[in-house]
Amino acid sequence: MASHRSPRTSRAWRPGHGWSGRAAALTAAAAGAAAVLPATPAGAEPEAEADRPTGINARVDRLYERAEGAIEAYNAVAERTRALRLQAERAQDRIARGQAQVNRMRGALAALAGAEYRSSGLDPSLALLLTEDPGGYLDKAATLDRIGSLQRGKIRQLQGVTRVLDQRRSEAADKLVRLERERRELKRRKQEVRRKLGSARRLLNQLTSEQRAERERAARGAARTVLGGAEQKLSGRAGAAVAAVRSVIGAPYSWGASGPSSFDCSGLTQWAYRQAGVALPRTSQGQRSAGSRVPLGQAQPGDLVLYREDASHVGMYVGGGRVVHAPYPGASVRFDPVGMMPVSAVVRPGS
Repeated sequence: MASHRSPRTSRAWRPGHGWSGRAAALTAAAAGAAAVLPATPAGAEPEAEADRPTGINARVDRLYERAEGAIEAYNAVAERTRALRLQAERAQDRIARGQAQVNRMRGALAALAGAEYRSSGLDPSLALLLTEDPGGYLDKAATLDRIGSLQRGKIRQLQGVTRVLDQRRSEAADKLVRLERERRELKRRKQEVRRKLGSARRLLNQLTSEQRAERERAARGAARTVLGGAEQKLSGRAGAAVAAVRSVIGAPYSWGASGPSSFDCSGLTQWAYRQAGVALPRTSQGQRSAGSRVPLGQAQPGDLVLYREDASHVGMYVGGGRVVHAPYPGASVRFDPVGMMPVSAVVRPGS
């Protein structure tokens, strides 16, 4: 490995280059530097790059990027929680209907037992039917020979219904455990999003109103990507989705929201396509796989434009080099240049 140290000969004394001569040269250089450098008031600290508006803006952008990833993770957990809650509700409904059926069958068998008792005394086998464990009755094979085929069929039917009911109870209990676990995860994700957005908000508050306005102008004036080729006529569903997304321009951003009055990025595109009769996944990462990929230069109105490598942001291309999207907290659904952020994919839903 090459050394960064000077050769020994470079430190040797030579006539006219003694230490006093070098000191004089250094003093002169320092004086020259002082003449061109701005004076720093006594006791003042130089402004750190991170505390300047450009540094603050960069930190805010990073926080928004991380927050958006956390929001999409929150959306995924929220979607799983909703699905589990619906499954648990349906399971509870099936259990209630199954229990009602068991009660009716036990009532019918009890009536049969009562009729037999009145006619000839209660058969011991029928007495077993009234226990809390009708399935155990069938384990006593010798007893089955003492009842008629009609009674035996009803007992077997009751046993089958009871087993199904027990299985449904077990499945419902498992769903409730999973639901509780997802609810805890949802709470954790929500707290994570709030921390990141709170940090971004505190940083933004360090900027003056003029600096915040300049930040917004810079964001809106991002480089525009020129798309090649003539834009084709919209299909029915893509056209309906574009009309829907245009209809909510100005609606507020709200993380975790999917319409109709407020949206986050993936909630907006999901809602717009729902108006066109197309079901999209809830998250931007899910929407990345909701259709066929097309090159950015061949984007058509209605295509989904995914941003960043992790697809943590999504907008809808509406033509003219622009997308409509829900940008971030404090902003509204709006038009922006398609090249406002690094594009990772363009997806044509339903194709």
